[in-house]
Amino acid sequence: MGTLLIRPPGHRRDVALRPAATAMVWIGAGHPHETIAVPGVALADGDVLVAVEMSTICGSDVHTVQGRRSAPVPLVLGHESVGRVIATGDAGASGVDGTPLRIGDRVVWSVTVSCGSCDRCLRGIPQKCRDLGKYGHDRVGVHGDLTGAFASHVQLRTGTAIVRVPEALPAAVLAPASCATATAWAAVARAAQGRDLDGAAVRIHGAGLVGLSAAAIAVEQGATVEVLDPNPERRELATRFGATEIAVDREPDIVIEASGHAVHDALEGVAVGGTVVLVGSVFPADPVPFDAESIVRRLVTVAGVHNYTGAELAEAVAFLSGRGRAYPFVDAVGAVRDLSDIDAALAEAATPAAPLRIGLVPGR
Repeated sequence: MGTLLIRPPGHRRDVALRPAATAMVWIGAGHPHETIAVPGVALADGDVLVAVEMSTICGSDVHTVQGRRSAPVPLVLGHESVGRVIATGDAGASGVDGTPLRIGDRVVWSVTVSCGSCDRCLRGIPQKCRDLGKYGHDRVGVHGDLTGAFASHVQLRTGTAIVRVPEALPAAVLAPASCATATAWAAVARAAQGRDLDGAAVRIHGAGLVGLSAAAIAVEQGATVEVLDPNPERRELATRFGATEIAVDREPDIVIEASGHAVHDALEGVAVGGTVVLVGSVFPADPVPFDAESIVRRLVTVAGVHNYTGAELAEAVAFLSGRGRAYPFVDAVGAVRDLSDIDAALAEAATPAAPLRIGLVPGR
C-alpha cells in the first residue's frame, strides 16, 4: 500500500538561486529603474520558476513609465517573454495541453493569473477573473519579487497558462507571443465568430505588432486584408504580413481597430451586417462620438477584446510554429539590449522611429 503524502496548507518549496536572480524595479515616473537581487524564491504547489531568455518592451510598458497608465509601485514591468523552466513546486505543474512541465522546457506564459473557479473563469473569460493577477502589473512583494518579465527570472503562479514552444523558433518571434500575437489571435477569432473569413474583406487600423499579426492571421484564413496607418513605413511593412487593398467599391465585412486612435473611423467604415473588434483602446483617451442609430440600422456588431485565454495563447504559438513562419515576425524585434540598459531601451521604444519591439536579454 502506498504512502499518502499530506502537505500542510500553504506548503512552499524554497529554491536558492546561485547567482542571485536580478529584477529591474520601476519606482515611478521620472525615476530610473533600480536593480534588486533575489537570492531565492518560495514556490507554492503549481508554481514554476522560469529563467528568462528574452523579454520585449510592449507599448503598455512605455505608457506606464510615461505616467499615462496607472500602476502600483514598486513594480517589475514586462509581460512579453520566453524562458526555460528551472524549478517547480513540489506538486509539479502542467502546461495548457495538460501534460506535466519538465525542467528545461522552453515556454511562454499568459500575462494573466486566474483562479479557474469564479463565474468569469467558468464562462470562458479567465483574463477577467474576479481575483486576477497580471505579470508586470502587480506590486513587488505581494507575490514575491519576480513578478514581471524585466528580470532574469519570473515566478509563474498557479493559474498561469503556460505553453511549451519549439526550440527552433527564435526568441524574437516567441517573446511577443504572450501579448501581441495572442491578443491578435483573440481579436481575429472574435471577428470570425459566426462567419467564415475565407473571402471576407478585413480592414485593420494600426500597423503595430498586434495589427500586423492580425493581418497575417486573417490572411491565412482566406481574408483579403488592408492595413491603415499614418506611417508609410509601417504600411509598407504591412504588405510583408499579407496586407493588400480592399476593392474600392467594397466596404469591409470586419474592422479590427488595433491602434486606439481610429475608433470612430472603424465604426463608420464597416459594412452593413459587419463586425468591429476594438482591441487597441487600452490607454486613456478622449471619448469617441457614438452614433447609436447608425450602428442599429446597419446591424453592426461591436466587440471588445482584451488579452486572451490560455487556449488562444496556445493557438497563437501553433500559428507562429506553422503557417506563421511565412511572415517576418523575427524582424519585429529591431534591437536587443542588455537588461541593465532598460531605461535607455524604454526611451528608445517611445520614439517615433522605434522598431516594433526592443528586446531585453539578461546578462548579455
